[in-house]
Amino acid sequence: MQQKTKNRWLIAAASVGIHISIGSVYAWSVFTKPITKQFGWGLSDVQLTFSIAILFLGLSAAFLGHYVEKHGPRKSGTLSSIFFGIGIAGSGLAIHLENLPLLYLCYGVLGGIGLGVGYITPVSTLVKWFPDRRGLATGLAIMGFGFASLISSPIMNALITSVGIANTFFILGIIYFVIMFASAQYLSPPPEGWMPEGFRAQVHAGKKQIKTDLSQLTANEAVKTRRFYWLWLMLFINVTCGIAIISVASPMAQEIAGMNAATAAAVVGLLGLFNGSGRIAWASLSDYIGRPNTYTAFFAIQIVSYFLLPNMANALLFQILLFLVMTCYGGGFSSIPAYIGDLFGTKQLGAIHGYILTAWAAAGLAGPIFAAWVRETTGSYTGTLSVFVGMMGVALLISLLIRLDIKKLREQANTNESSVDLAG
Repeated sequence: MQQKTKNRWLIAAASVGIHISIGSVYAWSVFTKPITKQFGWGLSDVQLTFSIAILFLGLSAAFLGHYVEKHGPRKSGTLSSIFFGIGIAGSGLAIHLENLPLLYLCYGVLGGIGLGVGYITPVSTLVKWFPDRRGLATGLAIMGFGFASLISSPIMNALITSVGIANTFFILGIIYFVIMFASAQYLSPPPEGWMPEGFRAQVHAGKKQIKTDLSQLTANEAVKTRRFYWLWLMLFINVTCGIAIISVASPMAQEIAGMNAATAAAVVGLLGLFNGSGRIAWASLSDYIGRPNTYTAFFAIQIVSYFLLPNMANALLFQILLFLVMTCYGGGFSSIPAYIGDLFGTKQLGAIHGYILTAWAAAGLAGPIFAAWVRETTGSYTGTLSVFVGMMGVALLISLLIRLDIKKLREQANTNESSVDLAG
């Protein structure tokens, strides 16, 4: 008797539930002003909370990737809900006690660990449920992370105004825990060799081919390959420049395009929309044009955008370029898991994804600091954007170099197949 399999679209919905909860970290700036105003803490001291959270996201994703593979998505999703829920609710206690180090521990460390485990948990599962549309699957979940700040920012704002900062954290901690815990219970990998019915029929009829991965490596084997570091560097450069742009978007829009503060703030809000929509759009497109072409397109578009931005006095064109950059920033996150699957297989995709995400942790620290330093040193954002053109040039070169590795792997795979045919 055939075992009843779960609905893969409900698996995708559960994944979005987790990502839309942890993605609220991108709305941290909603808390900064009320916290600094209430306690007189320095802005940089309060902002450090967010940096610690992103750092621990990367570290926990790297160290707990093996836990995700060993114990499965339900257990790792549950672990994520506990860490993130306690981290956010604990932040309320830190505010209540007026204790900044406790806020670092709860929101930064505990919340950050919940972030990292929660981020990688659904992704490796979704790749296995969508062998026919890998990019779309990972794009769906990671889109939730990108859109989360749009949904959570107004809710946080309303709660802070009505019940205060501490109670806002208590309420959110409970809500996020319930959503994430419930979502995690539905997550599970598909049965061995599972394929969607329509896709299976097309494969048997010879209309569709199952795209074979270029290799099947463990995480520890993957980190010994050159292509792992090519992926790491591409993500690091893409995220460093993207986060830097997010951190200075408002003053840059005022300085270069002559926008007033209110209009510039609206542009910052819209960046979240393009960050989120870029995740699903680029990841879905990558199923058709291939991951190597997708990454080459990211860097080519951004080279042109960063080159044009410093002299773009026209506010509308300035915004279009900025929004284009944001879609590439979001698309870099959502396309990387499918790229990992293509290059290393799905054997330990979660663990490899975790290792790759250390690039995000490094970029989260480097990006904003670097943008501020260049601005202070050169006296304008033109210098920052010129450096970004150079960095994107390096990333573009890497996106072309990785193709040599892919070509070599394909030739190897074809040779192996020929050997098997001859032996048969």
